[in-house]
Amino acid sequence: MAGTPPKAPRNPGTRKPETRIVRAGQDKKRNAGIVNTPVFHASTVVFDSVAAMQEASDRVFKKREKALYYGRRGTPTQWTLQEAISELEGAAETFLTPSGLSACTLAILGCVKAGDHILVTDSVYEPTRIFCDGLLTHFGVTTSYFPPGAGADVARYFQPNTTVIFAEAPGSHTFEMQDLPALAQVAKAKGAKLLVDNTWATPLFCQPLALGADVSIQAATKYIVGHSDAMIGTIAVNEAARPGVQRAVSQIGIAVAPDDVYLATRGLRTLAVRLKQHQENALIVARWLQRQPDIKRLLYPALPEDPGHALWKRDFTGASGLFGVVFTRTSEAAVAAMIDDMQLFALGFSWGGYESLICPSNPAALRTAEPWTEAEPGIRLHIGLEHPDDLIADLEAGLARFRATLG
Repeated sequence: MAGTPPKAPRNPGTRKPETRIVRAGQDKKRNAGIVNTPVFHASTVVFDSVAAMQEASDRVFKKREKALYYGRRGTPTQWTLQEAISELEGAAETFLTPSGLSACTLAILGCVKAGDHILVTDSVYEPTRIFCDGLLTHFGVTTSYFPPGAGADVARYFQPNTTVIFAEAPGSHTFEMQDLPALAQVAKAKGAKLLVDNTWATPLFCQPLALGADVSIQAATKYIVGHSDAMIGTIAVNEAARPGVQRAVSQIGIAVAPDDVYLATRGLRTLAVRLKQHQENALIVARWLQRQPDIKRLLYPALPEDPGHALWKRDFTGASGLFGVVFTRTSEAAVAAMIDDMQLFALGFSWGGYESLICPSNPAALRTAEPWTEAEPGIRLHIGLEHPDDLIADLEAGLARFRATLG
């Protein structure tokens, strides 16, 4: 008698990342067989009886289960993305927020109390820094900044009331890598939590929780959405950080519009193929730029010449399309002449969409722990999905304008 044919393993953890990106969060039964979870526009949820309402309340608040209770508490639209990100990040739970900045600020608020002190990398995203130096101080929480390359030496910046290390690897404009396992080890030894803004790498190329972090933050507006048409943030937490972040998100009343969640989930399904192309294009363009006489160096950890390359190679499995350019000589007029007539590189904020972007970069004024001494302004490039030959031609013409204006 023939034996039973073997079945493929069902444990999602054994599947490759590319497969998990496509399949994570899907629930055939919950979606009635629909591949993409429908968009549920909901505020009020009605019940058949008081007992049914109480049962839903118990499931949501006591058992921490997913149940239709009130629109702000989530629907299958939100649950699909939350479950997918949790699987990719290896998280106990994922919370959704309306933007990447709100993900950063709520993650911090969920891990501090009045009288606490936090340590933040000196290369942090500027709006996060503004929050730490601004609104956060009104809650009695103080912030100090540490050099991005501190690693285990971050311990010397601790105060008796330090409860959080906030890292961003690599930094938004200067792209220094940070030793996340070393930071995590110090945080654990000191009874603090490590929060990591992981937007540059996404869960595909780096898993901060697996490296010892307590919280991994995504500005999903960028690579996860991938099409520059929705704003959303994600906060993936381990069990230690879960209660505080859950309390902050719930009590502040955070909710994300279902249409934006749907766009983020749809974008997530193609993340692996898009990031592969972003990386391939970025490396081609970066190597061309390295040969140009106007360029002093590129700020891109994927390049062997970058000071952070060894850390990147150890902890990351890939690189995105965002990097910085430092000029040998520069001026505001020369950079403006380069940017203003670009044909493919659009001038705009954010990054992570399919399109290439360019903007001036002036990080020195933001640094307080470790000076940034390179010539300013530089530029920051997001390499999109256009053909790299066309992008190089656009940059070549731009550099000609740069040189002509610089004199």
